[in-house]
Amino acid sequence: MIIIIDYGMGNVGSILNMLKKIGVSARISGSPEDIMAAAKLILPGVGAFDQGMTNLAQHGLISLLNHKVLTEKSPILGICLGMQLLSRQSEEGKLPGLGWVEADTRRFNFNSENSHLKIPHMGWNEVRSSPDELLFSGFDKTPRFYFVHSYHVCCDRTEDVMAESFYGYKFTAAVKRENVMGTQFHPEKSHRYGMQLLRNFANL
Repeated sequence: MIIIIDYGMGNVGSILNMLKKIGVSARISGSPEDIMAAAKLILPGVGAFDQGMTNLAQHGLISLLNHKVLTEKSPILGICLGMQLLSRQSEEGKLPGLGWVEADTRRFNFNSENSHLKIPHMGWNEVRSSPDELLFSGFDKTPRFYFVHSYHVCCDRTEDVMAESFYGYKFTAAVKRENVMGTQFHPEKSHRYGMQLLRNFANL
């Protein structure tokens, strides 16, 4: 069973609907008992970094998730803000993140040549990963995913960058550190490409 973590910061319903569409057993829950019993976890997120960390703390989930992810090594997929919360900190706020990936979250910062680009980065964009990444397997061509974000994760270690995209410059579109994974884009809004990625996550 995949548990989609409900902590008041994400469009959890659309993720659940996409998983149901591809025949994956999943449930939305913020219950510690459900989270501890889950085979895999999805951490969604839409909104501000500090609010996301505050909500996790108020729901009593941070120490629980640390145990589930770092000690039990349960696979987790952070989506959009959920991926940013995997990092140590964000330029958007003051609170520390979960710190499961050696990375910081930074706002898009364009030079004069790209100053015409709008923030947030919104819409469809190609995402490129190495062919041996299981989360990105099974695509017949370079996949395109739907993005809505003003900040992106900058990893210390190149090996933690699972996939990249381009908007003014190359940025990290997906991260992976052992059992910890994240996508900056929204697979639940990315039609067949998102369906394939979520299917891959369910099959890990």
